[in-house]
Amino acid sequence: MFSNPLIYFVVIPLLMLGALAICANIKQIRAVAVVGSVALMALSTYVLLQYLDMRAAGDNAPMLFVDSWQWFTPLNIHLAVGVDGISIAMLILSSVIIFAGSFASWQIPQPKAFFLWLILLSTGVFGFFISIDLFTMFMFYEVALIPMYLLIGVWGSGNKNYSAMKLTLMLMGGSAFLMLGLIGIYYHSSADGHLTWNILEIARNNSISTGWQHFLFPMTFVGFGVLGAMFPFHTWSPDGHASAPTAVSMLHAGVLMKLGGYGCFRVAIYLMPQAANDLAWIFLVLTGISVVYGAFSACVQTDLKYINAYSSVSHCGLVLFAILMLNTTAMTGAIMQMLSHGLMTALFFALIGMIYGRTHTRDIRQMGGLMKIMPYLAVCYVIAGMASLGLPGLSGFVAEMTIFVGSFQNSDMFHRVFTIVACCSIVITAVYILRVVGKLLFGPVQDKHHEELTDATWWERLSTVTLIVSVAAIGCFPNFFSNLIKTTFSPEIFTVLGLN
Repeated sequence: MFSNPLIYFVVIPLLMLGALAICANIKQIRAVAVVGSVALMALSTYVLLQYLDMRAAGDNAPMLFVDSWQWFTPLNIHLAVGVDGISIAMLILSSVIIFAGSFASWQIPQPKAFFLWLILLSTGVFGFFISIDLFTMFMFYEVALIPMYLLIGVWGSGNKNYSAMKLTLMLMGGSAFLMLGLIGIYYHSSADGHLTWNILEIARNNSISTGWQHFLFPMTFVGFGVLGAMFPFHTWSPDGHASAPTAVSMLHAGVLMKLGGYGCFRVAIYLMPQAANDLAWIFLVLTGISVVYGAFSACVQTDLKYINAYSSVSHCGLVLFAILMLNTTAMTGAIMQMLSHGLMTALFFALIGMIYGRTHTRDIRQMGGLMKIMPYLAVCYVIAGMASLGLPGLSGFVAEMTIFVGSFQNSDMFHRVFTIVACCSIVITAVYILRVVGKLLFGPVQDKHHEELTDATWWERLSTVTLIVSVAAIGCFPNFFSNLIKTTFSPEIFTVLGLN
């Protein structure tokens, strides 16, 4: 079989799709979902350990496990793979959330079709994170986006058809910008006429002129930024999250939106550093608005999913904000924020789905006193809330502090003013988190029928414990994750980006 372990991040989901196709009952479907997700977690752990050993042995290449297979010769398209510290962090995040999401979807209707589309989405996510060929990366990007329409339109709730169509149209619009940007990069990838889609080769050639960088950078950054919920292209996100089923919300907010931040760094900034330096201020304004606007919008919502969705706009805006600071501390914080937000928002959506499945409402005005009715789920919700507002010891504190410290390293007034504005989001976050916790979990019970509700089942406990342990691990052992991410910033990348 394949000697490169990275290719199995695509092979395993494809095998899961084949196994699901022949499953005859719910037990078999659940078994495939659990066994496949465990295999992906084991594979990501193996790749992490091998990566650390290779770095410890002195391998300072920009990416490891690099391999390539010719796919379409006329356009020099390859199935090219490779990972660095950021890629591995995203692979681990994806595998953890898919594992937790499998148990959160234990009782989903039409499970066979649901898991088929969910695993297809996962195939695109894993393929995107391991790809170093721009064409292949874009193909996996689209594979990850397309299933969202059916997953929301069929298994969603509320105004699901409108939400699914809005999400699809806006993300396809972003994809159109992205495709034009990638084609432009390809046709300027080499000065000697040997055109390539390979990210490492394009960065090494450094042949994209400053004028073309200024033209192509906004296309690629906006293309990926739409998926990252960058203002003013964020409006699909709250509606999509609110209508999506639990596992889809978990994977969508926890992983899919991270494709936006990852792509902005891996493609827009890494391949067009001069344009990033010259034009970053424009997108800093937009992402700064995302951070504060998302937090303020969450304060006035009464639907639990809308609250978490606008919170995601704020936190994902903080990721793009930190990337645009163009220094290693802020960028390290951005990747840690991707991990932190991915885990805690997946935990939020899992808990919201579990609470909604019992109370049949997401309106916080119709709930109260849940701490004494379902104490396990209530405590988990408090932990997720504390991670979101940045409580020390949990992942949110480490990620946000690293971002703000790194952002303040820029000594000019413009960057420091926007850093202070972004810091204000912490206070706003505390307002809506504490408001929801107080209204939802404490006070009098609003509906007497809620007193008869049950607490979490064993599969719900397994799902939430997995995410809580992961959130606490980042908060308690930040150096491990920080050092893993910093291995990305090798001397070659320092040279290309001019980082300090």
